[in-house]
Amino acid sequence: MVFNTQAKGRLSSGVGASWWDSSATFRKCTAEKASFILLCQLDLTLTVLAMSLGLAELNPFIRYLVQIPALLLVVKLAIPILIAWAMPGRLLWPSIGLLVLVVVWNIKELVISLL
Repeated sequence: MVFNTQAKGRLSSGVGASWWDSSATFRKCTAEKASFILLCQLDLTLTVLAMSLGLAELNPFIRYLVQIPALLLVVKLAIPILIAWAMPGRLLWPSIGLLVLVVVWNIKELVISLL
């Protein structure tokens, strides 16, 4: 078993070390983590709004989850928070970019449907 010394003098190993390191960087990467969580929530809000206006959800998994609101909240609210907590901020950049594209797509579809 390989032990790593942490900056604060603690000894940890393996998965525990990476978990502690990622949660310890939460304050350093707050902008990335907050952006990820807020974009996930904006995607959820736009999806529910679009479906209430009669638009169809293209993703079959989310289409199923909309029928079960509690499960939808777990998938679209709790899981992104856990991901943001566990991942270093720099690793969230690809997801943030993809979420920006999804949100822009959702807004475009809403605008087109309202015209």
